[in-house]
Amino acid sequence: MFSGKRPTNLGVKNGKLKACPGTPNCVNSQSQDSQAKIAPLPAAPLADLRKVVEAMERTKIIKMTDNYLYAEFKSKLMGFIDDVEFYLDPAAKVIHVRSASRLGQSDLGANRQRVEMIREQLREMAIASNS
Repeated sequence: MFSGKRPTNLGVKNGKLKACPGTPNCVNSQSQDSQAKIAPLPAAPLADLRKVVEAMERTKIIKMTDNYLYAEFKSKLMGFIDDVEFYLDPAAKVIHVRSASRLGQSDLGANRQRVEMIREQLREMAIASNS
């Protein structure tokens, strides 16, 4: 219903994810804008990240390579789609992340909350594997 069209300009270009559009419904770990800035995820195998993402509700993996994962998240009530990208940056030893709503201006913090939830689940997975 409110899915919008899948962007054709996503991905990693020169080591960077697409910048946020300046609306409060986008976060990006490579952004310098305080509204959009979020900490990158700690480096982890993308296979682990994929497990975390796939376990979340209303999620669809669109593309995965050895250092990139792109997924769509659909909101429960209205069916809004958020595009979420992860880039495993080997030089920085982190996973950069961009999470953005396709439509509208505000997401009531949903993109930021999702990234923090993924961060926590990756942390728990790392602790469990080291036990």
